[in-house]
Amino acid sequence: MKKLSLIIASVLGVFAVALAPALPAYAVTCTDAASCVTSGVDNAGGSTAPKTDAGTIIKTIVNILLFVIGAVSVIMIVIGGFKYVLSNGESAAVTSAKNTIFYAVIGLVVAALAYAIVQWVISVLPK
Repeated sequence: MKKLSLIIASVLGVFAVALAPALPAYAVTCTDAASCVTSGVDNAGGSTAPKTDAGTIIKTIVNILLFVIGAVSVIMIVIGGFKYVLSNGESAAVTSAKNTIFYAVIGLVVAALAYAIVQWVISVLPK
């Protein structure tokens, strides 16, 4: 069980490191003070500025969490498959493998339902 926990923690760490560069960067390079001010004003009021309303932030967080949950669920399904193949017909090991796969699928279903609920709540919120 400790090995499994270590593997899951390692995979989550890898995903966290992999997602960090994917976050958008809004740096503006400028050559003088006037262009810096102009770029800053354009970015603050223009279409290139990131949206910071609550709905957008919640959607971003939910999308990242849904990606992580999906990845962990797929990994757990694969681990359950390996446990099933390596069980050698031992009933306790087969039951454990089936439970691992079952709960991973349940996790995916719960994540999908949570995503649907969050999307519904965000659509109902006033803009």
